Amino acid sequence: MRIQLQHFSIGIPAAVILSMTMLLNGCQTAPDSGIKTAQYQTSTQPSNNYNRDKGEIAKIRTTLAAEYIRKNKLDAAQRELEKAFAADSRYAPAYDMMGILLQQEGSTINLQKADGFFKKAIALDAEFVQARNNYGVYLSQMKRYPEAVQQFEVAGAALGYEGRIGALENLGRTYLVLGNKPAATQAFIRALEGNRNSIIAHIELVDLLLEQNRIAQAQSLYEETGQLLRHEPQSPRLLLQGIKLAAAHGNINDRQALAQQLLSSYPLSSEAKQLKTWLNNPEASWK
Repeated sequence: MRIQLQHFSIGIPAAVILSMTMLLNGCQTAPDSGIKTAQYQTSTQPSNNYNRDKGEIAKIRTTLAAEYIRKNKLDAAQRELEKAFAADSRYAPAYDMMGILLQQEGSTINLQKADGFFKKAIALDAEFVQARNNYGVYLSQMKRYPEAVQQFEVAGAALGYEGRIGALENLGRTYLVLGNKPAATQAFIRALEGNRNSIIAHIELVDLLLEQNRIAQAQSLYEETGQLLRHEPQSPRLLLQGIKLAAAHGNINDRQALAQQLLSSYPLSSEAKQLKTWLNNPEASWK
C-alpha cells in the first residue's frame, strides 16, 4: 500500500521566484557576503523591525527550498534551508521542509536525521498541522504505522486545514496496512463527508463495501467514481471492481467485457492475476 504523499505545495511561478531572489539580494552588503540577518535598508525607512525581517527571510528561503526540492535540486534546497535557519532558528516550516528534503534524498543516514527535523517543527509550533501530515507520511514510509496514525488523526481533525482530506485518506490507508478495516472505513467516510470528490476514498470504500457484501452501496460509489474519472482511462483496479460488481449482479455481458479489457490492457497487473485465479475457480472468494 502506498501512502499518498501530500507534503507541500510548491508550484511557485517564476516571477515570484525572481522577486524573492531580488528581495534577498537586496539584503546583501557585498557580492560574497551572503544573506544577512540584519534589517533591510531603504531610502525612506532606515530600519524595519528586526524580528519581522528575520522571519520574512526564513519564509522566503524555505519557499525557495521547496521549489528546488520540486525540481530535485536537493543540494540547492539544503543551502537555502541552512540560510533559513541562520535567519530564524525558530521558523518551524524550515524544519519541516528539511525533513522532507532528507526524506526525499532517501539514504539511511538522512532518513534517520529527518525524524528529528519533523519533531522539531512540531515542537516549535504545535498548531502547524501540515508538519503533522508530513511526519505521518514519513512514519508510514519507515513502517512506524501506529505512530503515523497518531499524526494523521491530528491533521485529519484540524478543521480549516487545506490538507485535511488528504490526511484522512492517509489515515484510512494506514489503518488498512494495520488490518483495522472498520477504522479505515470510518476514515474514508470522513474524507468523503469533507470532499465528495475524493477519488481515493471512493476507490478504497468500494473494495471495503464489496468485502462486506454491501453491493448496492458499492455500486453507487463505483458509479460516482466513474463520473469523477470519466475523462481518464480506467485503471486495472477500477476494472476489477466493475467485474466484481457485474458478477454480483449476475450481469455476464458486462463482466466479460470488463474482463477482456483488463486482460488485454493490463495483462501483467496484480488485478489480472486475481481475475485469472477467480476465472479458474468462480466459486472461490476474491483474493
